[in-house]
Amino acid sequence: QVQLVESGGGLVQAGGSLRLSCAASGRTFSSYDMGWFRQAPGKERDFVAAISISGGRIYYADSVKGRFTISRDNAKNTVYLQMNSLKTEDTAVYYCAASSFRTPRTFSDVSYWGKGTLVTVSS
Repeated sequence: QVQLVESGGGLVQAGGSLRLSCAASGRTFSSYDMGWFRQAPGKERDFVAAISISGGRIYYADSVKGRFTISRDNAKNTVYLQMNSLKTEDTAVYYCAASSFRTPRTFSDVSYWGKGTLVTVSS
């Protein structure tokens, strides 16, 4: 199994930037496709971004294209989400996700979840 711990959440003003990190432990981080999801209050947990094992395939939700960047450093067992030009509608709990079989773009794709980190964007 793999354990995922997010960090980097916090309060930021609209238009600002924030970088989330997800540190993985357990066995063979480099064998997992990784992704980020988010869940706003009262809403479903939605896909944000995903990256394949070697970084060759990257996917983004339409709502974050051009603003967010997902990356990974397998040597550090870490996946990142750089968030720029933040909007109030980006406010949510952000969850790191790992998949043992594909780049995770739906809830059912996910093998392991982190506990989440809260991002609050103020106007």
